[in-house]
Amino acid sequence: MPRMEKKEFQYIHLIAVGGSIMHNLALALHDKGLRVTGSDDEIFEPAKGRLAKAGILPAQEGWFPEKLDARPDAVILGMHARPDNPELKRAQELGIPIFSFPEFIYEQSRDKQRIVIGGSHGKTSITSIIMHVLQQLGRKFDYAVGAQLEGFDRMVKLTDDAPIIIIEGDEYLSDPIKRVPKFHLYHHHIGVISGISWDHINVFPTPEVYREQFRIFAEMTPKAGTLIYNQDDEQVQLVAVPRNPADIAYEGYTVHEHSIRNGKTILHTKKEGDVEIPLFGEHNLRNISAAKEVCKKIGVKAHDFYEALRTFKGAAKRLEKIGEKENSIIFRDFAHAPSKVKATTQAVKAQYPQRELVAVLELHTFSSLNRNFLPEYAGALDKADEALVYFNPKTIAHKQMEMLTEEELKQAFANPRIKVYTDSEALQQHLTSRSWQNANLLLMSSGNYNNMNMETLTKAVL
Repeated sequence: MPRMEKKEFQYIHLIAVGGSIMHNLALALHDKGLRVTGSDDEIFEPAKGRLAKAGILPAQEGWFPEKLDARPDAVILGMHARPDNPELKRAQELGIPIFSFPEFIYEQSRDKQRIVIGGSHGKTSITSIIMHVLQQLGRKFDYAVGAQLEGFDRMVKLTDDAPIIIIEGDEYLSDPIKRVPKFHLYHHHIGVISGISWDHINVFPTPEVYREQFRIFAEMTPKAGTLIYNQDDEQVQLVAVPRNPADIAYEGYTVHEHSIRNGKTILHTKKEGDVEIPLFGEHNLRNISAAKEVCKKIGVKAHDFYEALRTFKGAAKRLEKIGEKENSIIFRDFAHAPSKVKATTQAVKAQYPQRELVAVLELHTFSSLNRNFLPEYAGALDKADEALVYFNPKTIAHKQMEMLTEEELKQAFANPRIKVYTDSEALQQHLTSRSWQNANLLLMSSGNYNNMNMETLTKAVL
């Protein structure tokens, strides 16, 4: 990894600047007063508008090796660039230091306490709870998080004076050259493992290979460091084994004590009494416990933690309410991996047991459309009263994968009641024409149901 002093960076070029986290990094560096340029072969909204407003949108889309002749101090390489990218090749020829996103974040936070939240699910929620609490308390902190959070206008913040940085530690690969999981490159002082559930089959072909990445992360915890882990997860227990408890603090956590009254979640605490919160679902009650352990380690008092939590609304697309009337709510959630789909479906049903639950899942990722991976979804939608699965045949064709059948999906989900849709208009028609009296709608996807109009759907349902 290139080693440089932070102050040497005055001009930085980003290859694949249009990505959600990459354009946020470009904006964060621009905010810091650095000269920033970038390239990408396609840039969509909101990245396009945000880069343009800051005056750093590339003049045209495409790759231009001659841009590197201006000799930036460093190049940051986005995951979506290819290994044979012409700008990357030019940077290599010129000997310009090249960083992946996580390597650069590490480089910029060498003198900070680094808190890295890893896990197959719950990363964004735990990270955002910690950030919300610290913001409410007026604490100085930097961050890098994988979603746009309410109260924060960027997904990345890098300053010279913040003593800590909160990082959402994705296990996916860092860049097209080194192909190392991102969370191995941040070198955490405090690490969190929220859960392990096989994902990214295109990169980690077996559950064992996938789990190994978390074992490596756990073993990277340094002397006097802390590993905070979900003690209810069997896979996590296999990797978070206390090796040297004299050197490292191992903190297990579980579901926060609580009850549900009239669709509201009430936390039970020792000293603060009962605390009503907007979040719900067993998985979120674990996320709260994880965030509380992190906050305790960095000096946040329990009273301050719970006070801040009262006003936490949740991360975007994480059980986000996009519409509500007296006896019907529409939730949107980013859930797409089997464990997330199961946890999210269970959460909504447990919170509103008297209401019918209609759950709609879009299969959109490489893993979710892979015939060998599909059985991981067995039972994931069982808690829904009506379970609908949608996929776009064009997505399968684009990924050059084998077409799936309705019968295969029913078998994979181990649920003969599932209805399968491959036409988003037919799906929308079904949803808008049914009765929503005393019923909730849960939309789960990392995609957009082939650009289904959510506003129209929400109005029709409510």
